[in-house]
Amino acid sequence: MIFNVGGVAADFSQDTWWIWVIKAIAIVVFLIFSVIFALWFERRLIARMQNRLGPNTVGPLGLGQSFPDAIKLILKEDFWLAGADKVIYAIAPAIAALCSFLAMAVIPVGPNVSMFGIYTPIQLADSPVAMLFVLAAAALGEYGMVLGGWSAKSTLPLYGSVRAATQMISYELAQGLSLVTIFITAATMSTSGIVNAQTDLWNVILLMPAFMIFFVTMFGGTNRLPFDLPEAEGEIVAGPHLEYSSMKFGWYYLAEYVNMLNMSMLATTLFFGGYRSGPILTSLFGLWGGDPNTGWFPVLVFVTKMWIFMGVFVWVRGTLLRFRYDQFMHLGWKGLIPAALGWLTIVMFVVGINMVIAINMTLVLVILSIGYSLILLILAFGDDTIKKSQQDIIEERQHKEFDGFENGYPVPPLPGQHLPPSPRARNRSSIDTKTLEEA
Repeated sequence: MIFNVGGVAADFSQDTWWIWVIKAIAIVVFLIFSVIFALWFERRLIARMQNRLGPNTVGPLGLGQSFPDAIKLILKEDFWLAGADKVIYAIAPAIAALCSFLAMAVIPVGPNVSMFGIYTPIQLADSPVAMLFVLAAAALGEYGMVLGGWSAKSTLPLYGSVRAATQMISYELAQGLSLVTIFITAATMSTSGIVNAQTDLWNVILLMPAFMIFFVTMFGGTNRLPFDLPEAEGEIVAGPHLEYSSMKFGWYYLAEYVNMLNMSMLATTLFFGGYRSGPILTSLFGLWGGDPNTGWFPVLVFVTKMWIFMGVFVWVRGTLLRFRYDQFMHLGWKGLIPAALGWLTIVMFVVGINMVIAINMTLVLVILSIGYSLILLILAFGDDTIKKSQQDIIEERQHKEFDGFENGYPVPPLPGQHLPPSPRARNRSSIDTKTLEEA
């Protein structure tokens, strides 16, 4: 059903201060150990994709490899740049890391359970505007990237910080627009309320276009391939991270993987019913008189969904190439944002009609969701505008003489351009021409 949730669904009435402390410590421990496991998981999975073994020495299946790597990073020499803004240079990594740990505070990992005799939800806190808190924390975390690149007073980190700022504006705008449709249909911005609103039907079916847009922006929001332009190794070495070493770099590294976990948990919470098992598993448990949505079992369901998305992050990194910057901006401003605005308009139109005439909103939205998603897929994979524009550029270059030192420094030829013949080749060509003429 839609419009059946008005606010916070979780019940924190029995929580005490020490329960809050336990939950806060559990969040930090869970995220840190999840990052350690994610490092092994990523290296191992990409290795198998490339027909390699990956980490296989430290511990069974190489599971202990992340621990010596972390110790090595901590013990590395810590450099301080002479020309850097010392205060901002030092606190920028901490800003990125701290903000990445905030989001999980309002994500419901499970239902109400008995914890030391107190009935409490497996969630630290919630609010009628909890999703605003999550989006704000994610946006503030980008300041760590921007300030880190600026404070280094170095060219390449500055380029990376500018890229991070433009990427944040471009993709978080599209992401926010895609989430507005969830807030409208669930009638709340509370994370527990959004999970409860998916009791009968997950949002991935009800609001499929919103999920498709959110799915793409997940990679832009975490600076992962194919959208890792702020730290593109082949262009700007490491971007804002370039002048950092030891644990100052480690904080950035930690923040990146925690943000991946956050995005995976958000996708699970907003589109895949959170800790709820779904109608199929619920029906199977019902045959034996059980309920998979109560007790501690939903925590396993939530973590399983989260790691499926983490697997997608790794899969995409191992298979896709980095976008060019113009392609990246084209996709964000001319693709995702108009698509999100169009879907938001449709949802608001259906909700407005339902206020005047009683209709089956769920059925109407599912039909429109499937239709709009098919249109987006056709436009995404059937549009060859970029390919045509590239062909036009190549043809235009072929009619111009290439000068490798036009801008004062040597540059290689682009597609469609050709290096002029060397003096020796020109002499050989003129001799051959004269020989042919004499013959």
